[in-house]
Amino acid sequence: MKVVKFGGSSLATGEQFDKVVNIIAADSERQVIVTSAPGKRSQHDTKVTDLLIHYAQQIQQHQDATTTVAQITDRYQEISAFFDLPPETMALISHKLGALATTPFADADHLMAAFKAHGELLNAILLAAVLTHQGIPAKFMDPKDAGFLVGGEPNNADVLPATYLNLSHVSLTGPRIIFPGFFGYSPSGDIYTFTRGGSDITGAILSRGFKADLYENFTDVDAIYTVDPRIVAHPAVISKMSYREMRELSYAGFSVFQDEAIIPAVQGQVPVNVKNTNNPTAPGTLIVPEQFLFNPANPITGIACSARFSALYLHRYLLNKEVGFTLKLLEIFQRYGISYEHMPSGIDDLTIIFDQSKLDTPTINALCHEIRQTLKPDYLEWIDDYAIIMVVGEGIAHTVDTMGRVIDSLTQHDIAIQMINQGASRISIMIGTQRKDAAAAVRHIYETFFVKSEV
Repeated sequence: MKVVKFGGSSLATGEQFDKVVNIIAADSERQVIVTSAPGKRSQHDTKVTDLLIHYAQQIQQHQDATTTVAQITDRYQEISAFFDLPPETMALISHKLGALATTPFADADHLMAAFKAHGELLNAILLAAVLTHQGIPAKFMDPKDAGFLVGGEPNNADVLPATYLNLSHVSLTGPRIIFPGFFGYSPSGDIYTFTRGGSDITGAILSRGFKADLYENFTDVDAIYTVDPRIVAHPAVISKMSYREMRELSYAGFSVFQDEAIIPAVQGQVPVNVKNTNNPTAPGTLIVPEQFLFNPANPITGIACSARFSALYLHRYLLNKEVGFTLKLLEIFQRYGISYEHMPSGIDDLTIIFDQSKLDTPTINALCHEIRQTLKPDYLEWIDDYAIIMVVGEGIAHTVDTMGRVIDSLTQHDIAIQMINQGASRISIMIGTQRKDAAAAVRHIYETFFVKSEV
């Protein structure tokens, strides 16, 4: 049995719906289908989720939302008209949209979560109707009826362990199950939504809960590539990769989907197949547990870079002999509510790497001041011009020259390495460079391992 998730671009128009119908019909094992809300139809279009957020804001501010509701309704009506559905489906969708405006909610957060979730909910209702109309038996399943329980906050949900027990009792025989992504229900019956990658999370949870043989995640790309195609034109495709390779690469910029979204599938040991709705016969990329991997011909699976980092460089003579120095530093971070990403060190030096998006200038200034006052370093420097490159591959742990080849590919092109670190897992090499050098560094490493090796 397969759980299949379709992204917003795959469900944006009648034409795209038709592709989805054909994909579902082509494989009887595609038994559980997870929907996203309709995405953009063109570059300047608006996602239905964004329209629903606007609708929620208008209701909160006691404004007339007639035009917004009409815009949302038109998106579903366009798809319904493409398949010439009977009017009952659109009547139900229109009723549910309108009822939101008069439904009482505990507070603004609960209201926003419920409004946002309706993009996926209404699309699941619509897809079930389309499939049935096309002769493919299908039924809409509300997460509440499946016992899909979540905790956390209304707009930042976490799946509850009871969900997996509840899902184990759901019958998977009979019509295809069409399940809305992005949200679940709190034990008190309120709608809570996941954060980024919401429908991906739902698909991963269902894959684990239903003990699926495969989780197919349909997007708008043929596969995951070894590098960002914006950096290297026509890069090689990754045919198979491990979960932990995916996580390492996602950390530094891979964006097919949020890496944390597939954690439930990882926990359930369910392989994930990333495929393209617009080219469904392409094999895509298979993300598997480590034990499913073959011995890779190339030690490198992928290369990613991100410029979202800053670094704090600290030098103090005999640092390695001072007991408790790092503890004092971490206590300062805790007081400011700051987490760090990495902390490579030497006998007299520390480099602490931060996610810059989580810091602001006043916090940085106060942090540096307190470190100077408390720890009295010989030298302290805040570095904003910082990028991290991740070179990732299960094969790195089994080769002796990969690190040297990576370093040579950069130094031969006059790219300065500010930091280099191989993780304890031995499947990744982290390199710090100036931001202006990051893209070039990726290209040179790619050429070393994927171009020169082909000659």
